[in-house]
Amino acid sequence: MAKIDFNDGSAVVIIGSGAGGGTLANELAQKGIKVVVLEAGALQSQATFINDEWKSFSQLAWLDPRSTSGTWRVAKDFAGLPAWVCKTVGGTTTHWAGASLRLQDHEFRTRTHYGDIKGANLMDWPVTLKELEPYYARAEDKMGVTRTNGIPGLPGNNNFKVMHAGAKKLGYKEVHTGNMAINSQPRHDRGRCMQLGFCFQGCKSGAKWSTLYTELPAAEKTGNMDLRAESHVSRIEHDDQGKVTGVVYFDKAGKEQRQKARIVCVAGNSIETPRLLLLSASNKFKDGLANSSGQVGRNYMRHMTGSVYAMFKQPVHMYRGTTMAGIIRDEAVHDTKRGFAGGYELETLSLGVPFMAAFLNPGGWGGEFTEYMDNYTHLAGMWLVGEDMPRETNRVTLNATLKDKWGNAAPNVHFDDHDNDIAMREHAFKQGQAVYAAAGAIKSFRTPPYPSTHNLGTCRMGASAKDSVCNAYGQTHDVSNLFISDGSQFTTGGAENPTLTIVTLAIRQAEYIAKQMTARAI
Repeated sequence: MAKIDFNDGSAVVIIGSGAGGGTLANELAQKGIKVVVLEAGALQSQATFINDEWKSFSQLAWLDPRSTSGTWRVAKDFAGLPAWVCKTVGGTTTHWAGASLRLQDHEFRTRTHYGDIKGANLMDWPVTLKELEPYYARAEDKMGVTRTNGIPGLPGNNNFKVMHAGAKKLGYKEVHTGNMAINSQPRHDRGRCMQLGFCFQGCKSGAKWSTLYTELPAAEKTGNMDLRAESHVSRIEHDDQGKVTGVVYFDKAGKEQRQKARIVCVAGNSIETPRLLLLSASNKFKDGLANSSGQVGRNYMRHMTGSVYAMFKQPVHMYRGTTMAGIIRDEAVHDTKRGFAGGYELETLSLGVPFMAAFLNPGGWGGEFTEYMDNYTHLAGMWLVGEDMPRETNRVTLNATLKDKWGNAAPNVHFDDHDNDIAMREHAFKQGQAVYAAAGAIKSFRTPPYPSTHNLGTCRMGASAKDSVCNAYGQTHDVSNLFISDGSQFTTGGAENPTLTIVTLAIRQAEYIAKQMTARAI
């Protein structure tokens, strides 16, 4: 691995090594550009992943202090855990389920298609689906997404077969085992899925795409990447002209270090990214770095979510096989006849016994709860995921009293469901239960939203510096050599799982950065 000197100001410093940061690092390194990747978490591997829910959660999850506010259910059930994301090399690509769907054309132009929705801060993206299509194609090939590039779909487990049977009886058309970045056959020196069922605990077989063992090793082979694990960035520094000059971070030993940079790319997830910009406030940037619009931290989105579990007479064993290889896509359309704007997906989901006990009905107990737990092997499950409305008041701010172990203000995540989110969730709950009823379920149960896994917005891209943080390439309007390189740059959320789009934007951003560097524009 390359060793880049602390005083080398020619490198690109990338903060975070997940879908955005890890992909960007490899794309730049392949172009001969030196990169320093600062990852707050430790380095794990396929060998050290743990096929045990609680132990794996402690190993991979981001557990630094965080607080919540607002009326969302998560603030009541998991006040200190607003998000279920990772603090480890590879970021949340170690934990994600692998679902890889392109955003639809209308989802890039929600203001145009949805109009003015009261209480929603809708805005068209400054980039279109047509412009992103070639980059989507590159991302799908890189990640090995099933049902693209001639790659067959994954086999359907019992959880999918139950969903499929009910969906077809209801007349749903687009029902299959998904577009998954999980090998259904050996590809790119990685084996096929072994159907172990521990997709959220890190993939021990390596069949699921993760920057941990795809992008980062490839970048390392170029000799252009210096990856520093357990390096927690506390602020970004700039010169008198307002150009960023480097970052300050705490290394594994807790010692403060300073790394100079030509360009800084922030890919810390939609909570840590705005937090870092706010922590980097200065006399020149009194409201936080790149925040002249006042939009840093605002428009936090987490997708409309919820789950449905159903009990059947015969065993289902939903936990056997790939966790989320099953989807109904028919509801992912914009059809206001249903009583809301935007759409949603229904995707298979299973949780192990420990997480099922924690998430089925948080804080609940009694006969119904124990009946579902007693009949765990007879349950089928699905996750509901849809487009939530961006709102300026849904935001990440700095907590005035809660600090992390380095003395920096912890983030507070405030969220209130929009009426559109509530109407969509109710419709999705009804349809999910109808699917299971059609498949012969004895009864079904609605589970409230879990801690957020799809964290989006907070540094949105837009055409104008007045109402957005960055441009169509993730380049901040205020600071030309500072980039947003993760889901924070999403203008709106769409109905689809976001990782494929994050990777797509990272590929495109790397191309742009390389051209700008060659032209000496930054």
